[in-house]
Amino acid sequence: MINCLIIDDAPIAREIVAGYCSHLPSLHIAGSCGNALEAKTILENTAIDLLFLDINMPVLNGISFLKTLKQIPAVIFTTAYRDYAADAFDLAACDYLVKPFSLERFIVAVDKAKEKIQPATGSDPYFFLKADGKIYKLPHEDILFAEAKGNYTKVVCSQQVIIPNLSFSALEALLPATTFVRTHRSFLINKTNITHIQGNCIYIQKHEIPIGNNYKEALFKQLGL
Repeated sequence: MINCLIIDDAPIAREIVAGYCSHLPSLHIAGSCGNALEAKTILENTAIDLLFLDINMPVLNGISFLKTLKQIPAVIFTTAYRDYAADAFDLAACDYLVKPFSLERFIVAVDKAKEKIQPATGSDPYFFLKADGKIYKLPHEDILFAEAKGNYTKVVCSQQVIIPNLSFSALEALLPATTFVRTHRSFLINKTNITHIQGNCIYIQKHEIPIGNNYKEALFKQLGL
């Protein structure tokens, strides 16, 4: 069962999302509210796995709200505005639904979120990545970090660098969140390969990786620091 929180200042929009959720037995609506401050109170007292989050809301918009959270659940944005999609995916959103969206499109978004929330138990410790006309088999332990470089993604492994035909957010969705963690809007690291941390940098072998201010607290919490 996936605990969901619906956050939208429009009551009709909340009802539509709740109605869609009712078609999916794996979703449990743990709360529904009209602004980010109400949502913050719910998150402090209830274990939430998935947010259905509007962007244009009073007091605090959805993007700014996420930046206030120490631990961000899986997020599906539900908004009437297309302009914030890049910001949303920078925050590792599972999907971005533009109103009005269909039940079919909603189900596709929820399936993406499920993959992030509930990775298959006993899943293989590797995955396949297509690049340069080849298909690479990459063990998770072999990956040092990934970097978003403009319109492409760079995957740095212990013995090679791969530029896959894949967006940064799509790559992140393929990797287990228990091992791979964001340190910056443009960097995703394998925490098992950290050599040391000094100041606002993480060192993995010879590589120096920045720690963004918006990611520092959540990163250290995940590292048990």
